[in-house]
Amino acid sequence: QVQLVESGGGLVQAGGSLRLSCASSGRTFSSYTMGWFRQAPGKEREFVAAISWSRGSTYYADSAKGRFTISRTSAENTVYLQMNSLKPEDTAVYYCAAKYLGNLYSTQNYAYWGQGTQVTVSS
Repeated sequence: QVQLVESGGGLVQAGGSLRLSCASSGRTFSSYTMGWFRQAPGKEREFVAAISWSRGSTYYADSAKGRFTISRTSAENTVYLQMNSLKPEDTAVYYCAAKYLGNLYSTQNYAYWGQGTQVTVSS
């Protein structure tokens, strides 16, 4: 059974940092792209960052560039999202996802999803 399990969310003040983790199990994701998405109340789920598991190529939304860093450790089958200089507008549920084909910016192309972890940034 394929599982993606996020952790690391919480409450932080503006300007603070959090590191989200996504532990994967149940299959090999070496040919997949792993993505982080977020969804704020009343808004659509949006792309945050992605990483090619095999090459390590990274991609970021404009809102994440310069503040967030996505990385992965093959040995632990884990993807991370280091978030620095957090802003209140970063408040959302953050989801980890995995895709094999298609545009990496679209939620529709991701076959596997985690349950999400809440990130709340206070002003």
